[in-house]
Amino acid sequence: MTDDRTHVEWREWGPAPFEEARAADRPVLLALTATWCDSCHEMDAETYAEPRIAANVNDGFVPVRVDVDRRPRVRERYNMGGFPSTVFCTPSGKVITGATYLGLDGMRQVLDSVRDVWRDRGEEAGRIPRALSGDPTPGGAVDERIESHLAGQLDEKWDPRFAGWGTDAKFPLPRTVEFALKRAREQAIETLGVIGESLYDDESGGFYRYAEGRDWTDPHTEKVLDANAALVRAFAHGYLYTGDDDLLDPALGARDFLIDRLWNGTAFGGSVAPATDDAGESIDSEGPSGIDSEGSQGVETSADFGPRRDLTAYAGANALTADAFLTLASYTDDETAREYATRVLDELNAAFVADDGTVAHFETASRGEGGTAAGSSPDDDPATAPELLLEDHARVVAAFARARQVLGPDALASGRDPLDVARDVADRAIDALQEPDGAFRDGPETGVGLLDEPLRPLDGGVEMAEALLDLGALVGEVEEESGAAEASQRYGDAAHAGIAAFAGAWDRIGVQVAGYGSVAARLTRPDLVVAVGGSAGCDLHRAALRVADHEAVVIPRSPAVSAGVATVRRGERTREATTPEELMNAVSALTRGE
Repeated sequence: MTDDRTHVEWREWGPAPFEEARAADRPVLLALTATWCDSCHEMDAETYAEPRIAANVNDGFVPVRVDVDRRPRVRERYNMGGFPSTVFCTPSGKVITGATYLGLDGMRQVLDSVRDVWRDRGEEAGRIPRALSGDPTPGGAVDERIESHLAGQLDEKWDPRFAGWGTDAKFPLPRTVEFALKRAREQAIETLGVIGESLYDDESGGFYRYAEGRDWTDPHTEKVLDANAALVRAFAHGYLYTGDDDLLDPALGARDFLIDRLWNGTAFGGSVAPATDDAGESIDSEGPSGIDSEGSQGVETSADFGPRRDLTAYAGANALTADAFLTLASYTDDETAREYATRVLDELNAAFVADDGTVAHFETASRGEGGTAAGSSPDDDPATAPELLLEDHARVVAAFARARQVLGPDALASGRDPLDVARDVADRAIDALQEPDGAFRDGPETGVGLLDEPLRPLDGGVEMAEALLDLGALVGEVEEESGAAEASQRYGDAAHAGIAAFAGAWDRIGVQVAGYGSVAARLTRPDLVVAVGGSAGCDLHRAALRVADHEAVVIPRSPAVSAGVATVRRGERTREATTPEELMNAVSALTRGE
């Protein structure tokens, strides 16, 4: 029996639908959705499934559906403030208008309005969002004012009644927690406690994405890999400072949840949707789909498995998970976290990082060696994964730098030093994404729609700068060949330039990007570096991971240090230790400035 209902004839992102729109003289309708987004699925069922709406869309528009996890650069340019995002644009990609969720009446009105505007004004009806204007970034000096300002923002935005920062919807802000652990520890620990009570799922494990209420009530119960990974790391750091098992337990529970629910055999999938719909009823399915339209492990919905799962492995989220698991292992000797972190690193090295250091956003069978052909953009090709994304590169550099600190040079099954992987990925990002003013673009300069418009995300630049500082410290300490000092300096200079590109607006940066203050602080005073002559896992190395603060750099098997000895250095001041107790005293002395 055939289904004679009218359906929206969705196209995939790429040049073809924009060319079709130009030839047919029609606007483009972009539907930005996510597997974990219940409202997106509700709009599919309630709005797009209505035959007259579907016919109207098909007759007057070129409809394009975009998975925002797979196309993050599209998400950042066309996001209307939440998902679903319903965006109407010209065939050149300029925005005519947009909204988030639209019901039947709202969609009818918008379709008629956009059709009229397009008829009257055509391409002139579109605009380029201000964030993509290409204006220079507000460069300035990197100095102590930045850290001081953001530390002050912790107090100014602190919610003394319910904890966390801000008085609207509460997001966990794990990087803000990490910044606060050294500047406002009571706030950080109290916030972690509330997150553990309100956003951690005691029944199934894992963290919810955020809460609607100022008092952390009405949580949005989707569970997204990168948010969970960032919280595992933040809780592990909290445990480092307190030794409190109440902070360790949610980290371990989230670890188990990710392994049980999102491990796809080689890496971690991207998300798990809420277990119930908005009416509170369970989500059933007609069976697992397993493989999605782009040919890689995709969305799975099954009565046996419960909620929808996106088992696509994304590079940046997996790198962040490896980083978080290694952090957890370094403070607890947790072998499960160590094992899965290593497996993820091996997969990233083998399947995501090309020979030239280019990172693919997710793995596809069509990806060849060395990345995409010159002059093309994988963002334009629905059969390939986007490549050379800033966030992916930053997190991969950070993960492999962390691996060198926690596991040593022999961490990878391939036998390759993780530091070499980090250097290749960092060099590629600096060469391809860093602009003359120091700011990092979010991806390649080319692309369909608004993808060729420059976007320089502050948060992505902060992640890259932080990873480059770790990398520079490691290279300067462990590399013995000529040119190591120059390479170390290059990474430090690139990090400094990335932070300086926004330093002219230091007083306008808010608590949501408090990590900017962490990196700025590292640039204004020497890092604390602990170099251990012994191998990873020796007593001195394990002690170094536990007694240094979470912004320090720890280096096992340092060629410059004798076996059985650890050196603690901050700038020109250096102390030696041969026992864990001596190491603790040396770290404390240099931290106090002695």
